[in-house]
Amino acid sequence: MIEGHSNPPDSEIRELLSRSLAIAVVGCSPDPARDIHRIAKLLIDKGHRVIPVNPNVTRVLDRRCYPSLSAVPDPIDMVDIFRSSDQVAPIVDEAITIGARIIWMQLGVIDARAAATARAAGVTVIMDRCPAIEYRRLF
Repeated sequence: MIEGHSNPPDSEIRELLSRSLAIAVVGCSPDPARDIHRIAKLLIDKGHRVIPVNPNVTRVLDRRCYPSLSAVPDPIDMVDIFRSSDQVAPIVDEAITIGARIIWMQLGVIDARAAATARAAGVTVIMDRCPAIEYRRLF
């Protein structure tokens, strides 16, 4: 457990991953050798609508890539953060502003203060976990 934060129980994570979600992947890369590229592809393969977010590219996985969460014109259910921990807080603030209901921080991405801010806004927070590992573990 991360000090001040407890991830939802496995049953809730399983239920979340079972839904077809619109997932904004912040830090998505066009490089197939990068973990985030493979994870985004896995999320697509599992039936989610992946929305790449990266200000440095225009397309990832044959999808339009947006420079920020606020630039995405469609509703976002979940924000998957694949950035360094010191970059999390403004992404979480933007996710709350656009109405995302789930924030997922990848393995090694930890910001307990930003997680507390999100939870106070009614957002479900999963931190220091990888969806690919959770799929293997829970399904």
